[in-house]
Amino acid sequence: MIFSKIEADDKENITKLSKLASAIVKEHFDPIIGSQQNDYMISKFQTVDAISKQLAHGYQYYFCILEKEIVGFLAFYKKGEAMCLSKFYLKKEHRGKGLSKDMLAFTADMTRNANVNAIVLNVNRNNSAVIAYEHMGFRKIREEVNDIGSGFVMDDFVMQYDINK
Repeated sequence: MIFSKIEADDKENITKLSKLASAIVKEHFDPIIGSQQNDYMISKFQTVDAISKQLAHGYQYYFCILEKEIVGFLAFYKKGEAMCLSKFYLKKEHRGKGLSKDMLAFTADMTRNANVNAIVLNVNRNNSAVIAYEHMGFRKIREEVNDIGSGFVMDDFVMQYDINK
């Protein structure tokens, strides 16, 4: 798998990313959190403007490319003593093929290069990805309920992957 960095001034790829993110997130999360909350979250976190602001504040976004096809994307940023894995998505037809292991290995390398020893992420407690994350070596470290506005909350597990195991 190839990881292609999305630069803050690359509006064409940011637009492509926003469309990809919206499609993946809509398909995956509508059944989990409902379309109303999901549409709100997409408008808050996955628009061209939102992604551009995230990039300006230190997020690193990458397309995940397999055989010249963009099959997913990931995003992370350094926060304190950890790398926060903010986005970790594959198109539905590419899930369950082991590609997430390549994505995690890439993220772990970037985490080592940033001189931190852990990757942390928030995942909705009802997301089937919780099992996949545990299978890859993440462990639950706490639970959080975060108010994201407009009467919506994110009801998550916070999970951690230790780099130097």
